[in-house]
Amino acid sequence: MSSTAQVDTGEEQTELRRVMGPKLLLLFIVGDILGTGVYALTGEVAAEVGGAAWVPFLVAFGIAMVTAFSYLELVTKYPQAAGAALYTHKAFGVHFLTFIVAFTVMCSGITSASTASRAFASNLAKGFGLDAENTTLITVLALSFMALVAAVNLRGVSESVKANIVLTCVELSGLLLVIFVGFYALAAGKTDFSQTMVFDSPSDKSAFLAVTAATSLAFFAMVGFEDSVNMAEETHDPVRNFPKMMISGIGITGIIYILVALFAVAIVPVGVLGDSETPLVTVVETAAPGVPIDTLLPFISMFAVANSALINMLMASRLLYGMARQEVLPPFLGRVHRTRQTPYAAILFTTAIAFGLIWVVTNRTGEVISALGGTTALLLLGVFSIVNVCVLVLRKDVKERSHFVTPTALPVVGAVLCLYFVTPFTGRDTIQYQIAGWLLVVGVVLWAITWFANRAIRGKKTYMRHPEDISEREGGVN
Repeated sequence: MSSTAQVDTGEEQTELRRVMGPKLLLLFIVGDILGTGVYALTGEVAAEVGGAAWVPFLVAFGIAMVTAFSYLELVTKYPQAAGAALYTHKAFGVHFLTFIVAFTVMCSGITSASTASRAFASNLAKGFGLDAENTTLITVLALSFMALVAAVNLRGVSESVKANIVLTCVELSGLLLVIFVGFYALAAGKTDFSQTMVFDSPSDKSAFLAVTAATSLAFFAMVGFEDSVNMAEETHDPVRNFPKMMISGIGITGIIYILVALFAVAIVPVGVLGDSETPLVTVVETAAPGVPIDTLLPFISMFAVANSALINMLMASRLLYGMARQEVLPPFLGRVHRTRQTPYAAILFTTAIAFGLIWVVTNRTGEVISALGGTTALLLLGVFSIVNVCVLVLRKDVKERSHFVTPTALPVVGAVLCLYFVTPFTGRDTIQYQIAGWLLVVGVVLWAITWFANRAIRGKKTYMRHPEDISEREGGVN
């Protein structure tokens, strides 16, 4: 079992105010995991494996939990706000690798927000009775929504942990609504749970390949727990609170996701579920026809994915801004609006990338949500592979104070599993590798341009000066 030695709060001196107790931390973690994934991808997962749609969510839950143990050792050992980039730098000390990890995390925020914008557009069309099958309409709505997110971001958003309670409750209400409707359908004899044991892959993949491919999508619903490490400097007694609350948060969301998947395939035929742009709305409509909650759910879904998009674009723009301030990206990306004090250049740049993703992926494939959601999971699984290795490498850095210690076998298993789900052996769609590859090429090109400018014009070296400061808080940006 994992352990903490002695009683030490780990509350090192920090400029940030420690405002998060265990309950607020738990709500933050649950709220960060909940959102776009399960609302948008349940149908896609069911289309890949048939009635056994709950299996990929269960596997994704297992991988997330194993990786969470690695994050717990690192966040209690190094309770600073930079997350994976800081752990990578402490473990390997390679500035370019640290940059790539930070840039990959940033890109995952953009692809996640782009996925959310597409899901928002589909739910908006459904809620107002528009044609949700009209690709042009959905694309225009998605682009318009992303522009609105940028406008809010440019205006300035003051994050409040207490406000997260309200957002989490609204997001959670939509999923609990599906579960309650599921129990109602069960009592009314409208469910067929024999379907939940039926495996059916329309692409004629083996059961193993189909489940791993579907898990690559389902994992998108489990990401978010890693963001909580950025709150380490604002959490009371992180050594004691983080392990309990992160494990509880992942457990709660995992149970909710599996219940939703079970009821979805027990109520709606897999073919119908897979073809639906708003699968959970379809579940409610089928189980409780004529009840007004089927009109309410699209708006709850919109709220959930909108919150997800805004948080991810905030994170992406602040990370880009932070890297520009570190002088590993072009300086213009670090420009701040004079009156709003928001990193407008980084916001516009990340929004432009999101626009391009939504437009290009729509033209190349109609499965935008699975392509971008799968790319998000691909990018983060790559980061998680490195984080799991970092745990083992950093065992040589012995801390005198107490911190969480994960069993050595878990980061080994986590590294192997995460790395496997990055490879093409999972049957992952090649479009995901293409999107991830082009995004990282953009990062490498920007690094190279900055390296040349620093070397030839400024006579400076290009390196991560203060990796622990690569966060949205750097520079006092709102």
